[in-house]
Amino acid sequence: MKITYVSKLRGCSGTSLLEILITLVIMSIVTTALFNVYLTQHKNYLIQEDVTAVQQNARASIDELGRHVRMAGHGLPLEMAPIRAINANPDTIVVTYRVDDCETFLSEAMPLPSSELKCGSDVSCFQDGQWVYIFEPDSGGGEWFVLTHVQAGSNHLQHNTMTLSKAYAKDAIVMSVNQVKFYVDATTSPEHPSLMLEVPGLAPQVFATDVEDLQFRYRMKNGMIVDAPVVVDDIREVIISLTARSANEDPNIAEIGNHGDAYRRRTFTTSVFLRNVSI
Repeated sequence: MKITYVSKLRGCSGTSLLEILITLVIMSIVTTALFNVYLTQHKNYLIQEDVTAVQQNARASIDELGRHVRMAGHGLPLEMAPIRAINANPDTIVVTYRVDDCETFLSEAMPLPSSELKCGSDVSCFQDGQWVYIFEPDSGGGEWFVLTHVQAGSNHLQHNTMTLSKAYAKDAIVMSVNQVKFYVDATTSPEHPSLMLEVPGLAPQVFATDVEDLQFRYRMKNGMIVDAPVVVDDIREVIISLTARSANEDPNIAEIGNHGDAYRRRTFTTSVFLRNVSI
């Protein structure tokens, strides 16, 4: 006797197309929301990175400026100006000072402006290709030139690539001097203005990018603050303001500022008291 069992499933059915569509819609909404959160966080991260770079650029630049300005006038002869101020908005400054005692004097007068320099002391502290300064202490005149060859054995200095403006007399002094020029270059790359550093004989170098403004003010010995000092020896303090901006515009900035763009900016200010000027 064969018994057949037939079972029926009641209340069990498959997933309908409508349910699948609803599930897909919900998943799309959740995925889109998560993706938007990610994009927002990523943009905020990039903005924060940009702001951090701006602050680091500005701090490093103003620290370097302060270091050079603080040295202005150190070890210079009376005829050399420690600071040359150019009020150009952005401003430019040229700082001159010495960092060593490397110097010598002429043991003989130069027959011609192109003649080599015969010196009366050791010249081994000088180097080929170095820019140096020569002057006559009694006349108050001098100039920069580059050494092409240092003959330490005979105490001779050569300058074959450039002729001096005159033949210097015996006892004229040749010395190692540092001169540094800082300015803002906003023409080479207008999208990324740069703080430039220039020394005699070398092409200007980019010290920091995305620095758009540099301002100097000078407190004189009578207490007045001026943009362009008439008598450099009367400067007692240099006030430096530097403005750096982000590398990219920030689309999250709701209102365009006075600059007409959406860059983020940071301005740092410091003051340097001169200790080597008019002492």
